Amino acid sequence: MRENDRVTSATRQPGTPAAATPARLIATDLDGTLLRDDKSVSPRTVAALAAAEEAGIEVFFVTGRPARWMDVVSDHVHGHGLAICGNGAAVVDLHGGPGAHRFVKVRELARENALNAVRLLREAAPGTVFAVEQTYGFHQEPDYPKLHMEIPDHLLPAEELLAPDGPDADQPVLKILAYHPSLDPDAFLTLARLAVGEHANVTRSSPSALLELSGPGVSKASTLALCCAERGISNEEVVAFGDMPNDVEMLTWAGRSYAMGNAHPDVIAAASGRTVANNDDGVAVVIEHLLAQRTE
Repeated sequence: MRENDRVTSATRQPGTPAAATPARLIATDLDGTLLRDDKSVSPRTVAALAAAEEAGIEVFFVTGRPARWMDVVSDHVHGHGLAICGNGAAVVDLHGGPGAHRFVKVRELARENALNAVRLLREAAPGTVFAVEQTYGFHQEPDYPKLHMEIPDHLLPAEELLAPDGPDADQPVLKILAYHPSLDPDAFLTLARLAVGEHANVTRSSPSALLELSGPGVSKASTLALCCAERGISNEEVVAFGDMPNDVEMLTWAGRSYAMGNAHPDVIAAASGRTVANNDDGVAVVIEHLLAQRTE
């Protein structure tokens, strides 16, 4: 691991400029970042999150996960109870617990945009298969693989799922998932961004060739910026953590940002610092250091 001002080694604390603006909000991705590979939150991380909240620093979970997958951290949302889900497509109040969450803000993908994106991706990458994520529903094409360990509500071609009179047509579409069985993940992402253009925001968080398409301009960063503006918090007062391409905009926007030791190269390039891997409690390492600085 490189030893310079951008890198945190496993044996020393992360360097933070002495004149840095005090943190008011911590924004952290979940999978590959806050969570260990077994999807647990370590006792050290639980303690660090609680200490940050006690010190007056809000903690926001900012994830590609849908709201129904947030039970893994629902006990750690503290007073505000909010999380940003679906790569910025929704702000969710988790206080009700699994299955009883409330959507505070929804930034949907218009069905016309979604249909155009599906058409363009089918033309650019034959063999692509799709799933559709809605506020309370999940649907997929018959050939879409079992990637999400859940039973879809409907099995239909994407064009039928996204039709004005399709299943759950009264529910907003949060994102489309596009999977290709053989393309390189990064090559698929580049191809899709060129093909889809302004119809949708395209990113990825999976190690496989699985892309996530949200509404134009919808990202973790843009929704986090909205939440911060509502609280009078500037980007300079935000500390962010991430590991995959869907975190790049957020890490670029935040005043201070940390790529995990296990992060994608694009994430390392985007972040202003680096911490140790998720399995080594990299988020907790930085939080502990930030809090220690306050008492110096």
